[in-house]
Amino acid sequence: MPLRQLLVLPGDGIGPDVTAQALRTLDWLNAHMDLSISYDIADLGGAALDAHGVPVTDDTMDRARRAHAVLVGAVGGPAYDAVPFDLRPEQGLLRLRAEFDLYANVRPAICFDALVDQSTLKPEIVRGLDIVIVRELTSGLYYGEPRGIFESETGRKVGLNTQRYTSEEIERVARFAFELARNRRGRVCSMEKANVMEAGALWRAEVEALHRKEFADIELTHMYADNGAMQLVRDPKQFDVIVTDNMFGDILSDEAAMLTGSLGMLPSASIGKRDANGKWFGLFEPVHGSAPDIAGQGMANPIACILSLAMALRYAFREDRAAETVERAVQTALARGHRTRDLMRDGTARAATTIEITDAILKALEEEFQAA
Repeated sequence: MPLRQLLVLPGDGIGPDVTAQALRTLDWLNAHMDLSISYDIADLGGAALDAHGVPVTDDTMDRARRAHAVLVGAVGGPAYDAVPFDLRPEQGLLRLRAEFDLYANVRPAICFDALVDQSTLKPEIVRGLDIVIVRELTSGLYYGEPRGIFESETGRKVGLNTQRYTSEEIERVARFAFELARNRRGRVCSMEKANVMEAGALWRAEVEALHRKEFADIELTHMYADNGAMQLVRDPKQFDVIVTDNMFGDILSDEAAMLTGSLGMLPSASIGKRDANGKWFGLFEPVHGSAPDIAGQGMANPIACILSLAMALRYAFREDRAAETVERAVQTALARGHRTRDLMRDGTARAATTIEITDAILKALEEEFQAA
């Protein structure tokens, strides 16, 4: 099998800590499952700013164009708060999203059985939770023009952002959500504010039109995004796939993340074009931030990054068996009681280190491989 390329951008804070463990996992998979996936490492975010004066270099962008997928650790941190806006670490991530047109952000929210008690909600509310939020990522309020801070007629300032969507932008992210639902439980809930926003009304109309035309086999419902936020807390298991715009998706996916008990558990994918073989180019990253206060101390939870690797295997490399094997190994390690600090309620027990919990996942992989 010819080599396929993964570009790894560890970034800042705990990013290098967790990506190192994802690469240990990939090394195991290459050795035992003959995936033939090579990887290259480059700077992003604050690390790139410190080394090169920009949050992502043109050379790194060229490497990303040659890769089949990109795995990111984390970017940013308080050390860069005073940096000019156009040089902030997050701008490197935004450039990657924009230039590769990564229009669909996919965030699964799965509550592992071993972590039911970690959620702040009652166990019966979150036990068995398995939902996905598909967020439109390259348009809407965060990208619309005009935008900026201006002086008004009164001499005071006005902050302006524009919520803007085209039919094409709505249709493509809705199509992704419908196709995803076909491989799950066959339900899509579209969330917007069609009652007070013209962009929301267009969103609903375009989703309905696509549903009638191509996806009548999928159950489609609509919900105002504020009600959706409430329903995610009241009864999250009523949902299968949620599709929504950029800003609402930003908010709702973070809310859904905490249903599972820890941000350190949640992967994500930002998906762009699909090739003739059905493989999606994407940027895969854990949902958690850079947590610079614990960077390099062996305390970070690498599971979200390892699960992000599993998403890359599924979407970008079409290695479903390998992805499922990794996900089962994570469940096994958790079921055996292995916990990093963020997953522990009992402060008297000893937390596993970043390396130790990866060791437990690799042990579970080895056991499954030997048993096969």
